[in-house]
Amino acid sequence: MKQTILVTGGTGFIGSHTSVELIEAGYNVVIIDNLSNSKMEVVDGIEKITGVRPAFENVDLRDKEATEGVFKKYPGIAGIIHFAASKAVGESVQKPLLYYRNNIVSLVNLLELMPKYNVKGIIFSSSCTVYGQPKPENLPVTEDAPHQKATSPYGNTKEINEQIIYDYIHSGANIKSIILRYFNPIGAHPSALIGELPNGVPANLIPYVTQTAMGIREQLTIFGNDYPTPDGTGVRDYIHVVDLAKGHVAACDYAAKHNGCEIINLGTGVGYSVLDIVNTFSRVNQVPVPYVIGPRRDGDLACCWADTKKAKDVLGWTAEKTVEDMCRDSWNFVKRLSGQMSNGARQFPETGDFAPFCANRFCADGLFYFHVELFRCAGESPLRRRNPRINTRA
Repeated sequence: MKQTILVTGGTGFIGSHTSVELIEAGYNVVIIDNLSNSKMEVVDGIEKITGVRPAFENVDLRDKEATEGVFKKYPGIAGIIHFAASKAVGESVQKPLLYYRNNIVSLVNLLELMPKYNVKGIIFSSSCTVYGQPKPENLPVTEDAPHQKATSPYGNTKEINEQIIYDYIHSGANIKSIILRYFNPIGAHPSALIGELPNGVPANLIPYVTQTAMGIREQLTIFGNDYPTPDGTGVRDYIHVVDLAKGHVAACDYAAKHNGCEIINLGTGVGYSVLDIVNTFSRVNQVPVPYVIGPRRDGDLACCWADTKKAKDVLGWTAEKTVEDMCRDSWNFVKRLSGQMSNGARQFPETGDFAPFCANRFCADGLFYFHVELFRCAGESPLRRRNPRINTRA
């Protein structure tokens, strides 16, 4: 049995998939999450995939005393993978102080506790947003590319946290770190047991695409078609979340044998536009995804994709899955949730609408709750629209 890894934000999208890959690689996993953007049922999915139920602690990392309690309870923690953070670019522009408090205080608390409990390494979940908008001559982006001014408070928190880790290690702290700058994770586990299903309004592209394909949303809004790209929409390096999770396992293996601080990009090295993703999703899954073009959104970049040579040379890791795999697995995950919603019905008191009910509250609340409000204004139940067998009369 390998070492014990503490995974913060381990019921989130990337954290849950990484927990699966860690367990399958033989690591013990302890998850910390305050469930602010995920559901406890994700742990059930991890257990179904791996046959192992990871330890779970409902803790807010801003609470240092509660966080220290986890280190006391699990004295054998060898390393940390730190995902827990607020992560929506657009929301960070609207709520900058929330992002600075959540994303920076949590990291500082962990770093202060690591030496006290003899935790040697931390893998930090950073982002390509630290590069800002790269100049054309710096694409694809290497780890040494100059940083442009962050376009959002979210990106700035990642930049600040990287510097905090570097400064702490440079000061002589007896820890080591790998900072993984990853690009745009999408997809879901091939089992369809875990995937991306945020609480409330989504922050990322794919949940909007899947909800539009299901008919929950009337149409998808694409923010801007006047960028200097081939089709005018933003270009990103989309990476399958399972590939990204395996990159974290490779980083754990590397960190066990090396000291210092390494910064490594995790991406595919290929850029796809927003329209590429929408059209590929529609083609692969044979479903229409109606969309309209809206104005640009504050904080978004025109184009950014990774140079992945260092990940291959240092970690021995490369992304393997295609953009078709990403779109197919995303859709299969949402279809599985939709299929679970055939066991009875529950009524939303706000609207009088009935939603299919299943014992897994993760499905009913996370996927449908806020969409009822979306269609209520139009006088039509989205649930009736999607399933005429459901009686939506009170």
